Amino acid sequence: MRTGGKLTTEAVSGRVDRLAVVLGDQLDARSPVLRGLDARRDAVLMMEVKQESTHVVSHRQRTALFLSAMRGFARSLQQREIRVRYVRMDDPANTQSFTGEVKRAIIEHEPKLVQIVRPGERRVLQEVQSWPKLFKTDVDVREDTHFLTDLAEFADWLAGRKRPIMDHFYRAQRRRLDVLLRAGKPIGGAWSFDAENRDTFREAPDPPAPSPFRPSHDTREVLDLVRRSFPSAPGNLESLPWPVTRRQALRALREFVDNRLPLFGRFQDAMWSGQPFLYHSLLSPALNLKLLGPREVVDAALGAYQTGKAPLNSVEGFVRQIIGWREFIRGVYWAEGPDYGERNALDQHGRLPQFYWSGETEMACMRDAIGQVLRYGYGHHIQRLMVTGNFALIAGVAPRAISDWYLGMYVDAVDWVTLPNTLGMVMHADGGIVGTKPYAASGRYINRMSNYCNGCRYDPAKRTGPDACPFTTFYWDFLERNKRRLVGNPRMAMALRNVDRLERAERQQIRRRAGQLRTEFEVEA
Repeated sequence: MRTGGKLTTEAVSGRVDRLAVVLGDQLDARSPVLRGLDARRDAVLMMEVKQESTHVVSHRQRTALFLSAMRGFARSLQQREIRVRYVRMDDPANTQSFTGEVKRAIIEHEPKLVQIVRPGERRVLQEVQSWPKLFKTDVDVREDTHFLTDLAEFADWLAGRKRPIMDHFYRAQRRRLDVLLRAGKPIGGAWSFDAENRDTFREAPDPPAPSPFRPSHDTREVLDLVRRSFPSAPGNLESLPWPVTRRQALRALREFVDNRLPLFGRFQDAMWSGQPFLYHSLLSPALNLKLLGPREVVDAALGAYQTGKAPLNSVEGFVRQIIGWREFIRGVYWAEGPDYGERNALDQHGRLPQFYWSGETEMACMRDAIGQVLRYGYGHHIQRLMVTGNFALIAGVAPRAISDWYLGMYVDAVDWVTLPNTLGMVMHADGGIVGTKPYAASGRYINRMSNYCNGCRYDPAKRTGPDACPFTTFYWDFLERNKRRLVGNPRMAMALRNVDRLERAERQQIRRRAGQLRTEFEVEA
């Protein structure tokens, strides 16, 4: 079968028995909808639709990553003699929506069955669930076998618990998957080595830079297409530094394990200006597109420990992210129901400041963290939680406003992972389902974990005054505003006692300064 040239809808003609729909974050060669496809009688449908880049404001690099990876995956299917109806975004007949393109395919090919893997977003799943009635066609939604824990297993684990706690889930995962255990006990005598993973840099770090990927013809075409189709969308689009094929993803995995995993654990919470990647894996885009599987990623890290190439604290910290946090977050997303995205436990309604779209702010930490998001569509977990997310939390931004920003602006963002992490962990808007406390912090935390405060015009030690760090002002204001909501949380007891020690006059000064900052940053709803 010819695999070069332009991917088009014309690659499939006439009736098909089974139409397997593959979405942009389902690029798994072992997907359940690809099993047993008959090359002559069945076909795959893949669709580039503008709807997926406009339902929230989306970074151009995120759009380009999805489209380039989709085209590479379609070609890999063709190499397996699988017929692919591929709808390009610039196809004049493209309706620019999933439902519109499925309708066109059903009309042209009259399939007996439409199959699709459960989408990673409730919005899309609800769309899929409307298809049987809409098209008078059988639609089979298959469970996603990419993950290590299926939703039924998570529901069984969750049953009878007052609330899900990630550490409890992680320990159960270690036992179930037999990871880093010896005779049923955790290797090293502890389940977590977080205490060893909080080092900061005492001088400028020099981490090994990830190797660039040579852009394919498809990638070059996609970059041009995205520039033309979304000229006003945010984000840099000079290149695409992310793996877009299975081969590139495997190379990225090897490079991380060999070059960055040894120091990943020790410095995983550290930040440094002008260093967007440090020792982080950079594998979340490939994992969430499903170019990589979680088990193979975990096995690669375990192999590095077993051969002495990486220490236990680094390997355990990385493994926890994959088999613990990632699987836990997905389970929570589906378990919490369709209203989860509208929760607002702290009753916050502020607007997202304009500098989230431009990076133009005098706060050095926000300027650097947002600047690298605009350039790469990326930030590591501490930048997301304790800088861009922390600011939104303590300034009083509406949870959905910052959640939608995360969904649109990060290249690894899919709703199942972005929404619980942002609305739950960052904003504490779910009332403590994901995080056991609000992860609010003042400028002192950022000063301790980075060099951002060096030379910044704001002083992280000051609560009030024109040169007080907005993080510090907002932190104390946040605690004062939410005392009644947080008083029953034992993890917040010390922080709330510190608020009570402040003189009344200083509390009033903090409240006034916080109000001035909200006006200055246009946060007020």
